[in-house]
Amino acid sequence: MQKIKTILTAFGFSAALLAAAPVFADGHLEKAIEARKAVMSLYSFNLGQLGAMAKGNVAYDAAAASAAAGNLAALAALDQGAMWPKGSDATAMPDKTRAKAEIWSTYPEISGKSKALVDASAAMAKVAGDGLPALQGAIGSVGQSCGGCHKPFRAPK
Repeated sequence: MQKIKTILTAFGFSAALLAAAPVFADGHLEKAIEARKAVMSLYSFNLGQLGAMAKGNVAYDAAAASAAAGNLAALAALDQGAMWPKGSDATAMPDKTRAKAEIWSTYPEISGKSKALVDASAAMAKVAGDGLPALQGAIGSVGQSCGGCHKPFRAPK
């Protein structure tokens, strides 16, 4: 079991989808939801800057692009496992989250999607400061990886 946990931890939050439930057995599910919403807000903040540059809505700035892409890559690489305990889904807590319960029953799929975000954001961090075309070429993969989870595993508003 320890070997499995070690391997799964490499994929960020996905590992705890299987293991973190006991951590929050005393009623801290709301704190886990708050924490993951905070991470998602930081994703959005950094992606907003990058997207505005990529679309030409603001002038490209290599330093700002590098910083935002680096932040995004660091966030994606965070071990978010404790933020995703079983039972912190929209079925159990409909007023708190839009996360579908299927997240916890489709582990291999969710793990791959998490790794896709880690890989895409790391790739973008490497090139974001190399000019607007480089940023534009890398940002699409990040958006696709975000949608890869949000579309199947997040309930509509």
